[in-house]
Amino acid sequence: MNSTTLSYQNLTPECQLDALASIGIYPETGLLALNSYENRVYSFKDENQHRYVVKFYRPGRWSEQQLLEDHDFSLNLSTAGLHLSAPIEIAGKTLHLFAGYYFALFDNLSARSLAVDNIDSLYDVGIALGKLHKASEQYQFKYRPTLNVLNEITLSQQSLKSCEYIPNTIKPLLFKTIEQIQEKISVLALPKLPLIAIHGDAHASNILLKDEQPYWVDFDDCKMEPAVQDIWMLLNGTRNEQQVQLSMLLEGYQEERDFDTKQLAYIEVLRTMRIINYVSWINNRWEDPAFYLNFPWFITDQYWKELLQSLQQQLSLLDEAPLALQPQY
Repeated sequence: MNSTTLSYQNLTPECQLDALASIGIYPETGLLALNSYENRVYSFKDENQHRYVVKFYRPGRWSEQQLLEDHDFSLNLSTAGLHLSAPIEIAGKTLHLFAGYYFALFDNLSARSLAVDNIDSLYDVGIALGKLHKASEQYQFKYRPTLNVLNEITLSQQSLKSCEYIPNTIKPLLFKTIEQIQEKISVLALPKLPLIAIHGDAHASNILLKDEQPYWVDFDDCKMEPAVQDIWMLLNGTRNEQQVQLSMLLEGYQEERDFDTKQLAYIEVLRTMRIINYVSWINNRWEDPAFYLNFPWFITDQYWKELLQSLQQQLSLLDEAPLALQPQY
């Protein structure tokens, strides 16, 4: 079976159970689907009452080498004392293959999600993130990608040109705005930053609190990027609110690792890239029934109007001074 053309169509409940049985795991409960669109992720309890999470990776997205590198990175961080959900080794392997689907098993942390509006928790998250980067800067990815902002935007733009849901009244201005964003970023006097191995998708849903201790989950997007990429996604709200959040995060972060504030100049660049990548990601996955069910607004004119407004706002923000720390920091 060709993994590049394989869909989730054949990943039936029977196939999932057979896959688990192939590594000697027998669920006593049903497989409860967790909130994941890119992969298929389920929690369950086995016959020994052990709580697990199984992740079936999206076929064709990552190579076997890239998936193994994700696992090796997680295990290295776990060995270094980081609190995270690392893949479980069974019969000497963390990555398994069944009926064309790669999958991995993890312990269920039985933890609660981080509340993004809890300022106090951001200090602890900052400490956890500083520890992560202190350990991860010693790691070098060989197979996983390295961030190139302009390339990312260009690839997303090319993908969107085939999208049939962009209203004709919006399409010319939308692509003109993306081109203006590319031009703007290309001439910004941004400092050259060191790239390190990072989580890559450190938003609140990928940080769980167990006994008030932050735990990292889902290293599916780990890659070589600047440290600030793991910071800005935890900032939201008005500029003043983001400055307070940033100060709390970095107060904790710098307990473990120094942070070069020149990286703050990249926040709106990275935010803009993610907005464009996000809509391209949905477009590329639209044939997956899960996307139609969970993102029905994608095919509405209102969504594309709001996207255009958001990108125009980002174009303006690229001209503004970057976020700064609070004076009392």
